[in-house]
Parts: sequence; C-alpha cells; structure tokens
Amino acid sequence: MWVQNYHGMNFSDCKKAALLACGLLISSWTVTRAQEAATLWGKEAEAGKSEKTKWFTDAKFGLFLHWGPYAYFGGDIRGKRYYGITEWIQHRDKTPAAEYARLAGGFNPVEFNAEEWVEIAKASGVKYIVLTSKHHDGFAMFDSKVSDFDIVDATPYKKDPVKALAAACKKAGIKLGFYYSQFQDWHEPNGGGNSWDFDPKKKDYSAYYRTKSLPQITELLTNYGDLGIIWFDTPGNMSKEESAEFLQKVHQLQPGCLVSSRVGNGLGDFKDFGDGEVPPGVVKGAWEAIFTHNDSWGYSAFDQNFKTPKEMIRLLAEVASKGGNLMMNIGPMGSGKFPDMSEKYFRATGAWLKRNGEAIYGTTYGAIPPQPWGVTTTRPGKLYLHIFEAPKNGRLLVPGFTATAVKANLLALPSANGLRFEQRGNDMVIQLPAHLPDDRNTVVVLDYKGTLGEPAALPATIDPNYEKIILSAQQAALAGNAKTNRFTHRYYFGDWKHALCVTGQQAPEDEISYRVRFTAPGDYKISLEYSADSTHEGREGLLELVPAGGSKTTYPFQVLLSGKFDHNKPLLFLDQAVAVVNVKTPGEWTLKVRPLRSAGELFRLKQINVEPVE
Repeated sequence: MWVQNYHGMNFSDCKKAALLACGLLISSWTVTRAQEAATLWGKEAEAGKSEKTKWFTDAKFGLFLHWGPYAYFGGDIRGKRYYGITEWIQHRDKTPAAEYARLAGGFNPVEFNAEEWVEIAKASGVKYIVLTSKHHDGFAMFDSKVSDFDIVDATPYKKDPVKALAAACKKAGIKLGFYYSQFQDWHEPNGGGNSWDFDPKKKDYSAYYRTKSLPQITELLTNYGDLGIIWFDTPGNMSKEESAEFLQKVHQLQPGCLVSSRVGNGLGDFKDFGDGEVPPGVVKGAWEAIFTHNDSWGYSAFDQNFKTPKEMIRLLAEVASKGGNLMMNIGPMGSGKFPDMSEKYFRATGAWLKRNGEAIYGTTYGAIPPQPWGVTTTRPGKLYLHIFEAPKNGRLLVPGFTATAVKANLLALPSANGLRFEQRGNDMVIQLPAHLPDDRNTVVVLDYKGTLGEPAALPATIDPNYEKIILSAQQAALAGNAKTNRFTHRYYFGDWKHALCVTGQQAPEDEISYRVRFTAPGDYKISLEYSADSTHEGREGLLELVPAGGSKTTYPFQVLLSGKFDHNKPLLFLDQAVAVVNVKTPGEWTLKVRPLRSAGELFRLKQINVEPVE
C-alpha cells in the first residue's frame, strides 16, 4: 500500500508518516558517483558556500503559484464541496483518473495574461516565481510531448502558458522556477498516489520515472530558457539514485539552476521547511519557508482567509531575521486571474518593500535575537531593527549591542539629524518619535563601527512598556529528560500548523528555565500556554522565580485538560494564569518550571506569557 506524502511535510516528515502508517522503509543504496556529486551540492548549500545560491539567499521573497485544473474546480467536484487544500481534490474525492481528465477538459483560462502576472509580482517586490508545471494530478501546464494530459492537448485553451510566463519573466528580470511532482501522479497507472484506480501491488514506479517524470523534467529544462529553480515535491519511495539522477540532470542541462531539498534523500541545493513552518532559530545556508496566502494552495472559491499585509510583512521580516527566504503562494483562478485580495495585499507588501527593502534584500540573519519590539536583520555596518510593537515610553532597548553606534534613522523617512541614542556598555537605547510611520513594521537602521558577531544568548527582556512578553519553547534551557518536540497538526485538510513544545518533564529534575531581565520593578502576571490530554490532567507543577543572588519564590499549579493530540485536527492550547509576581529589583532573574513530583509527563509547554500589571 502506498502512503500519500503531503507536500505539507518535509521529506523527513513524509518518511515518518509512511513508517507510522504501514511500516514502509526507505531503501538504503550504495552511493554512486552521481550521488556523491549531488550530496556535495547539498553540503555546499547547507554551509552557505555555494556561489550559485547567492542570488537565492539575496532574493528573500518569492512567489509560489499553484495553478492547474483544480483551479477550475475551485473546491467543488462532482457536486461535493471540499474545504482545505484544493490541489488534492481528485485524491480526496477519489475521482477516477478518466473522469478527472474529462472534467479537466473544461479548464480554459482565457483571461490569463503572463505580463500582468509578472507586473503584479514585480510590484509586490518578489524576486523569483515558481509555477506548478505538474502537480500530483499529473496534468502538465505546459506543452508536453511526453503526455497528452496537458493544457495544450487536453483543454480548449490550446496554448502554452509556461512559454508566455517564461518570456515575461525574462523581460522583467525575475527568476523563473518550476514545481514538479516527481513521484505522485494520479493520472498514470505507475505513478504514486492513486490506489483507487490502480492496484499499488502492480505499480512499476521505475517505468513511470523513465517514461514520464524524467523526460518531462528534460522538456522543462530545455524548452523554456534559463531557469532559477526546479522545485521538486513528495519524493515518496524514490531511491537515492533516482533523486540524485534528477539533481544531476538539472545541473547537467542548466548548471545555474537550483534544486529544492524535496528532490528527496537529503539532496538539493537549498532546504525547504514544511508548509507553513518557520524554524525556531537562525539557520545558516540557503533555505526557504513556504506559506500560502489563504488556507489553500490551489484556488478555492470559498476560502477568503487571506493573510493581511501586516501579517505578510512581519512574516517576511521574521524569516529574513533567521537567514531565510519567504516564498508566499497565490492560487490563480481557473480564469487565469489572481484573486482580488491576493493582488491587493501583495501590492501593499511591495509598497512597504519599496520603502524598506534595504532591510530585507541581501541581508543576513539578525545579530540581535528577537526582542519584545520585534526582530533584526544585518548587513556589514548596518543593523536593521524591525519594530512590530513600539515601547510605550518611546525608548527602544537594544541589548547585546557590542559595536559602536554611528547614527540611527528611520529607514523609510531618514533625516539629517537622525534619532537620538545612547550607548551604555552593551545596551543601546534609541529614542523613537512619538508616532511611528508604519505600525505594521517600522524599520530603524543603525549604522555602526566594529563587529557585532553572532547572535548572543541574552536573557529575555521583560519590560513593562510592552503589553505581553512571550518566552517560547525554543528559548528555554532544558535539564534532565526535558526536550523540545515539534507537533504538526492541521485545521482543514492539508492546512498544516506547527507548534514547538517542551515535553518529557516527568520528575522534579526535568526542569526548564529561562534567563530573564526585568527592566523595571512592578507586578507581572505569568501564564503557561500548553496542551494537555487526559494523561497530563491533574499533574502538579511548580513555577519558580529566582533573583540573582537571592532566594526563590515558588508558585504551585495543576495541569488542566485541553484535549487529545491528533495531527489531523487542531491542537488546542490553554493559557493558564499561574501567578502575579512582584519584582522589587530590576536585573537578571531565572524563571523555572518543573513537575512537583515524579509521575507521568507534565504537559506540552508551548510558551510562557508575561504581562506587566498596570
């Protein structure tokens, strides 16, 4: 039995899903010369040393486009509506391949205009575009001579939109890439995924690989000019030799073209995380976070949950602050037009980038870790402060600043005099104007001399000038059996969410702790945000607050039920207030959480919330 590999998972997730579902094992193969070369590409990308990835790591913002017959269906097929991701509609409906092909014959995107798409992309500030050339349904969005199941031969449109898009991208100076589903193909008897039409025991994937998958990749690499990326997806049961041959084919025909890590088996020029996933901290080398603009990747006529410009701008800054790219998806309609809300919000993001792009494009990860006010990005001699929330007193504290400040300015509204600042040791304090020009993300650029170095392990700043300070699971120091685990779950089908939690706390020595810095005395409400099922319910824990050189204060709590974890359903979290603490002396303290006594696991702790009491 073949197990579906959602493109909401990275390859490691896919293998785990397969193993959990039916015990399938990924075969281990002898490393060939081609595999050695492929592995080298991956190592270079991971180390950030590959010159060919420089354009990619500088680009920071890409546009993903999921477009195919599923856009024509818009979430409805054979009289039934499917919420969640629509590009999987054939699989979810178990539509027979022949019937799906017949229904796909109505796909006729007469309003498609490649130059209009590229103009929107350019105005949005994206530097590269990746289009689904063939998704899991097996339908090619280009004129393929390998299969007649394509937009030219199987629809009344009769034109090749990929050729038009390639020409428009070349004219505009935007890199073009193609998504290609190399293992799943629900149209073909030997392709992965379709078990309702074709007996999995009779499938010969190697035949599919040789007769369709590899030949179509060759067509894409030879017929559409210079490409920036081949973006593979769901490697499934492919061998390492097959993944390596894909990568070698790309590098042979287009040496400058990058290959995504979803080619499988640990290979690729850059790493892609799971759908909707941002890594918890800085990741060096070439990598990408991928998100869709609403809840579906393909167009859904009834999905209106679009990310606002504020959400997009902050997400872009967060990903850049960790050293990566954000590729945000739009699902074009069956007509060939972008949804109005997508165009509007992407253009708004582009307008922000036009004023603040210096703080995104070509930068590296932030030299200062995340603060209550936002995140940072860096380039030599400049530190960019992305302010999501301004302090109430207007005094922006930048801790761990080891260089010498020269000047500070609002990036979008620079002035000759700049902003006033003072530097006390490794603390930089900048006086902000009474009103920031952009409450979504105002960027302050801090010019400096000297070296900032790597992000320091600073205590978390707890300042009464912010509404709430979050201490995340990834910030915690762990002792004993305490560890962090990522819990992947979903709302609608394929709408993956990711939560990093501390788990494994079973005994008092399984402690988690945070170094925190209170900038002012006062009262602070502390709450624990966690998930707990019936095995955790009723467990007792202790919250401890310890001043430097002082004695600890202990606050007991009891774990409440939030619900059972099921990765196919939403993972629910409680935000349980545990104590209001009085801090008499500013400075560095330690905040700890541990079980009261040895028993089962305490809970799954996502974060600790600290709210100053006014």
